[in-house]
Amino acid sequence: MPVAQVNGVRLNYVQMEPQNAEGEVEDLVMVHGLATNLAFWYFHYAPVFSQRFRVTLYDLRGHGRSEMTPGGYTPPQQAQDLLGLMDHLGIARAHFLSHSYGGVITLNAACLAPERFRSLVLADTHISAARHQRQWEAGQFGEEMRAILQAHNIHLDTRDPYFGYKLLTEVAHLQLRSEEVPPALAELVSPFIGKYGNRTASQWIRLMDQTEAGKELMGSDDGLRLEELRKLAFPIMAMYGDHSQARLTGRELLNVWSHAVFRRVPDGGHFFPSSRPKELIHGCERFWGGEFHARHRLRAGEAKKNFFRSDRIIQSGDAWYFMTREQARVGPAASREEAEQLLASFMAAMATEEQSAAAV
Repeated sequence: MPVAQVNGVRLNYVQMEPQNAEGEVEDLVMVHGLATNLAFWYFHYAPVFSQRFRVTLYDLRGHGRSEMTPGGYTPPQQAQDLLGLMDHLGIARAHFLSHSYGGVITLNAACLAPERFRSLVLADTHISAARHQRQWEAGQFGEEMRAILQAHNIHLDTRDPYFGYKLLTEVAHLQLRSEEVPPALAELVSPFIGKYGNRTASQWIRLMDQTEAGKELMGSDDGLRLEELRKLAFPIMAMYGDHSQARLTGRELLNVWSHAVFRRVPDGGHFFPSSRPKELIHGCERFWGGEFHARHRLRAGEAKKNFFRSDRIIQSGDAWYFMTREQARVGPAASREEAEQLLASFMAAMATEEQSAAAV
C-alpha cells in the first residue's frame, strides 16, 4: 500500500478510482475512529461509493499501518494530518464520511479549511463541547450495561464521557488474554471481534501504553467550539445510534446546524456503521442525492426546528422491518424491497380505513 509523509508522520492510505462516474470526478475521503483502521470502511463501503467517487481511505496516526509516533495525537494535529494527506494527493475539495473520533478530526479540519469541504457525513461523533453542555442519560440501556460489566468484573462508569474508549481498552485486554467478549458488548466493540481482533487489540494497548495518545486523545479539549461549528455552511448529515453516548452530541448539534440533516439509527449502538452498513450506505446515498433536502422536512404541527428522523425501514440481523408512527415494528421481511412493499400495503390499508371512517 502507498505511504505519504505528511506533518511529520508516515500515513498509510488507499485510493479507489471511480467506476461509473461521468463528467467531473469528485473525491470522497473516509476517516475511521479510534482503535480501528481503514479496513473499517474498505470492504462494505469503498466498493459501493467508488461507483460514484474517487475514494480515499487512510489509517490514522498510530493505527493500522501508519506510523506510531511518540506524540501528535490531538484532534487539531490529526486534522493537519488529514489536510496534509489531501495536499499530497492533490485533493482540493472532497466529500467526507467520518465515524466516531474520526469525526472530531474531520470537524477540526473543517474549521481550519471549510472551503475544502463539499459535504460531511458524521456517524456517531461525540465532541467535548457537547459533553460540557449535557450529561448523558443512560436510562435502561445504561442499567443493563452496568449489569453486564459487573458480571464480567469490568469496573467502568457508563456515565463517563470517555466510557467508549475505556471499554475498548478493557476489551483489548480480554482479547489478548483469549477470553470471550460478552455477546452483549460485541456490537459496541465490533472492530475487535473477528479475524484481526488480537492484532488490533495489541496495537491499541501499545498505543495507550507507549505513546502520549491516551492523554492527547482523551483530553478535556478536542479543539472544537460550538461558535466555530456554527459557521460551517456546507451540507452536513449527522447519524446517531439510539444506544450510544454520542447521542447527546447530536442533541446539541440540532441547535447548531439549522441546515443539517439529523438521522437516528433505531436500536443502534456506537459501531452501527460496522454492524449495519446497509443503513448508513442508504442514508449517505439519499443525502448525496439531495433527497433529504428536496423533501418537506416538517410534519403538520411541528415547530420549525431540527429533529432527529429515522427511516421507516430498518434492518435487524438478517431481517427487515418497517416502523409505524407509534414506533411499532412490523415484519420480518427477507429484504429491504419486501419490507418496502409491506409498508406500502400498510399505508394503503390505513388510507382506506381513514376514507371509510370519514364516509360514516
